[in-house]
Amino acid sequence: MFRKMVFGAVSLLAIAASAAHAQDIKEFRIGILGGENEADRLRNFQCLADHLKSEFGFEKVSLFPAADYDGVIQGLLGGTLDFAELGASGYASVYLKDPNAVTPILTTQQTDGATGYYSIGLALKSSGITDIKSAEGKKLGYADPDSTSGYLIPLTQIPKDTGASNETFFASTQFNGGHENNLLAVRDGKVDVAIDDSSGIGDFKNGYTSGTFHKEVAKGAVDPNDFVEVWRSGLIPNGPLVVRTALGGDMSAKLANFFTGLPAKDKPCFEAIEGGDFTGYVPVKPDFYSVIVEARKAAIGG
Repeated sequence: MFRKMVFGAVSLLAIAASAAHAQDIKEFRIGILGGENEADRLRNFQCLADHLKSEFGFEKVSLFPAADYDGVIQGLLGGTLDFAELGASGYASVYLKDPNAVTPILTTQQTDGATGYYSIGLALKSSGITDIKSAEGKKLGYADPDSTSGYLIPLTQIPKDTGASNETFFASTQFNGGHENNLLAVRDGKVDVAIDDSSGIGDFKNGYTSGTFHKEVAKGAVDPNDFVEVWRSGLIPNGPLVVRTALGGDMSAKLANFFTGLPAKDKPCFEAIEGGDFTGYVPVKPDFYSVIVEARKAAIGG
C-alpha cells in the first residue's frame, strides 16, 4: 500500500510539474514542413505567430521552416519543436519512432465536409499522357520521402492501377524536394508525371480548392490549362496538428480551442497557413491514422 502511495504521489508530481512547465513557456517553437519556398512559408505563418504570442503571452513565437519533412519530424522527436502540422505519413513516422512524442489534436475539414484529400498525378497536356497507364516508360516525380500523398500513397497505390511496381513501370522515379518543386519539375519537363496533394474538389482551373496545385495556380506559378490529371488515389486522411506531448494536456486543450476558433477570428490567416479553402478544424485522435501507420510500417518503415 505504501509503495502504491509513493508511486501515486510521484505520478501526481510529474503531472503537476508538466503543467507548470507548460505555463512557463517563454518561447513557442513551430515547425513548418518543407514543400514550398521558405519565404512564402514564413510570410504565410507570421500571422499565426502573432496571434499565438498575443493569445498565450509567449515572449517569442519562433517559426522553423524545415528544408524537408524530416527536419520537422526530428525536431518534434528531439523536443526542439513544440508544434507542427504534419502529413499523415509524417505523423506515422513520428508515431513509429515514439508513440508518445506528440499528441494529435485537430485536422482540417474540406468544404464538402470530408476530412481527407487526394494524391493526384499531373502531366502536361502536350505530353500526350492521358492516364497513368499511358505513362509507361516515362519519368515519375515524387515530392518528399516523408510525404503521404507525395510518396507513400503513390508508391503503394499506383502499382494497383498499372500492375507493376513503380520502379519497373516507369523509366525512372525521383524525389524533387517537396510538392512545389515537384510540380515545377513537370512544368519544366524534368519529369513527365508529378505527384501532388489536392482536395480534389472544386474547379480544376483553380487548381481545385486546396493543395499545392491550388497554391501554385493562385500565385501564377503554373497555368492550369497546361495540365491534365492522369491519376488519383483513394481518400487520404488529412494530416494532424500535433503538440509535443511533454507540454501537457492542458496546453494541448488550449491550443485546440485556439485553432478551432481561428477561422472565425482571422479567416485570411487560416487560409494562409492551410493554403486553400477549408471550413475549419475538427478534433482527431491517433487511431484516425492507424491505416497510414500500418501502410508506412509495411512499405518504408519508420
